[in-house]
Amino acid sequence: MTLYLIAFAGGMLTLLSPCILPVLPFVFSRGDRSFAQGSLPLLAGMALTFTAVASLGAVAGAWAADLNQFGRWLALALLALFGASLLFPGLAAWWSRPLVDAGERLTRTKTQSPWLASAVLGAATGLVWSPCAGPILGVILSSAALAGPSVHTSLLLLSYGAGATVVLWATSRLGSSSFARFMARIVSSEASRRMLGAAMLASVVAVAAGLDTKLLANVSGKGAVELETELLQHAVPAARAPQRAAVSLAAESVADKPRASKLPIESTRASLDGGTQWLNAKRPSLDSLRGKVVLVNFWTYSCINCLRTLPYVKAWAQKYGDRGLVVVGVHAPEFAFERDATNVQKALRDLDISYPVVQDNQFRIWRAFDNQSWPALYFIDAQGRVRHHHFGEGDYASSERVIEELLQEGGAKAPGETTAVQADTGGVGLAADMESLRSAETYLGYEKAAGLRVSTPAVLDKPASYLPDSLQLNTWSLAGNWTLRSEWVEANQPGDALAVRFQARDVNLVLGTASSMPVRFRVTLDGHPPGPNHGSDVDEQGNGVVDASRLYQLIRQSGAVKPRTVEIRFLDSGARGYAFTFG
Repeated sequence: MTLYLIAFAGGMLTLLSPCILPVLPFVFSRGDRSFAQGSLPLLAGMALTFTAVASLGAVAGAWAADLNQFGRWLALALLALFGASLLFPGLAAWWSRPLVDAGERLTRTKTQSPWLASAVLGAATGLVWSPCAGPILGVILSSAALAGPSVHTSLLLLSYGAGATVVLWATSRLGSSSFARFMARIVSSEASRRMLGAAMLASVVAVAAGLDTKLLANVSGKGAVELETELLQHAVPAARAPQRAAVSLAAESVADKPRASKLPIESTRASLDGGTQWLNAKRPSLDSLRGKVVLVNFWTYSCINCLRTLPYVKAWAQKYGDRGLVVVGVHAPEFAFERDATNVQKALRDLDISYPVVQDNQFRIWRAFDNQSWPALYFIDAQGRVRHHHFGEGDYASSERVIEELLQEGGAKAPGETTAVQADTGGVGLAADMESLRSAETYLGYEKAAGLRVSTPAVLDKPASYLPDSLQLNTWSLAGNWTLRSEWVEANQPGDALAVRFQARDVNLVLGTASSMPVRFRVTLDGHPPGPNHGSDVDEQGNGVVDASRLYQLIRQSGAVKPRTVEIRFLDSGARGYAFTFG
């Protein structure tokens, strides 16, 4: 229930974002009607259409986006017809086509079905309304894309749309009957009706040109984003699932804390069917694995939490393989480049992973397991039943005890020794220093970004020049000519720079390139070469090369951890930055 309330509040906060402006003329166009015949059907149609389109687009892929684009243009034509009929009353009478006659009937003040006219206008508005995608809407849409279609997702989107429509209605009425009468007088006059028609046509042009999502969203929407972020962080700290799970640490031997009872049966419906492509082995099924204990690891190769878990997963595969353990990696991508089989195969070689890995690009296996995070471990017994799961890093000794218990339950002999594996956790595999960690994962693409500090408003999907603004802890900036995309930021010229203010032992950055050409870069820490604080992908002078789309370790501090600034200056064009992670 809490998440529904947060979604509703997120919809209400769209009033603080300028991207709501193109919708207002359509809402005001029904201001001369009663609530039951004007605002109610219009806003209900708007909310329902937005919910249907957003639900479809979040889970159905590119074809749904194409269908929605066609619907947007059709709706724009209908809205333009409404506006033209208000602007030029004789236009509908002059035109004799049936569609125009229908448009005239819909815009007349004395229609036999005024609620239908308002509902159709609201449905058309819902097709073209693209609310500023702040953190709350981002969580809902990301969850829908990963979890698939569900009543829960649609109800969350409906709550978001309802919040927006309620605040729009309150704005149009201002809680005052005198204002309502004032609006009725304005809309009923000929001159004012023409002004309203002109405003509707201007809104149609703004939406058709993309100004509603590009220009208006960058005028002054930062306050709403910050409010939404605070709502998510304080009211619903667990609302980010599916997400990269938090870290929990434990250091124990396998023999510690013996289990007093058998593990419960968590699920009998888990399936490895539906994957996109199998790597390192042919496609098995859970039926073919009966009699074996199976460890399923959900991961993606640029995820720092996943990379810190991998040394243990690989060590278990080697230690327990002869006793009947089968490890299967389910690669569920977060970024677009992680969907490419060539990239995943290269990562398997670089990470020395030899056990079977299946690409789950459509998240079908993810949904079959009802998974919630990267990384996630599922422990399946010899009868194909899920007996235990663990989300996130850490607690490796407990996970190893589960493996041992399931192996013995399946008939494997007890081991001669009970010492936990000693995994090779060098490089990025070293667990995060939780005592000094004060910075969280920071996305750079505008779909999930927060904390950008530049001296001019950000421009989406077009090259623009930026000057960095002053950085506070957990904020980042751009310098030079950059293009902001939904998933990444791209450096367009040599010398472009990216900086972040952080507090952590490690700084990592997921990087890629716009082409197959490598991109050189240089890292500074508080304006100086990192020296002994350099990461595994950078030398002491801060020099590095982006030669593949993956996670790069830039900084690993050897001394005291305090707030510092790291800058990455790209010596060639074409670098793409996706997300900072810390440890």
